[in-house]
Amino acid sequence: MLAKIFCFLFAWTSAVFLIWSIWLTLKKGINHVKKLHQIPCHACEFFTNDYRLKCTVHPIKACSEQAINCIDFEPKTAACNACQKGRRKLC
Repeated sequence: MLAKIFCFLFAWTSAVFLIWSIWLTLKKGINHVKKLHQIPCHACEFFTNDYRLKCTVHPIKACSEQAINCIDFEPKTAACNACQKGRRKLC
């Protein structure tokens, strides 16, 4: 009888800890994704859209969490480098 009660409590305790662990993991993941969506590089004038040199001002910080409050951020204009990717160069 005591073994059944112990197994019952152990099973429910394990289930509660499993659900709690999943909840904490999802909460941390959602917070991390929200923080990553604050990275402004894709909307910056200095972002080149090239994997070799992502940013001409801060190439190491580009597209990372360090770029969230970039002091050199400039909004894109119509003549920026990333906007001209599909155009042919006549050189």
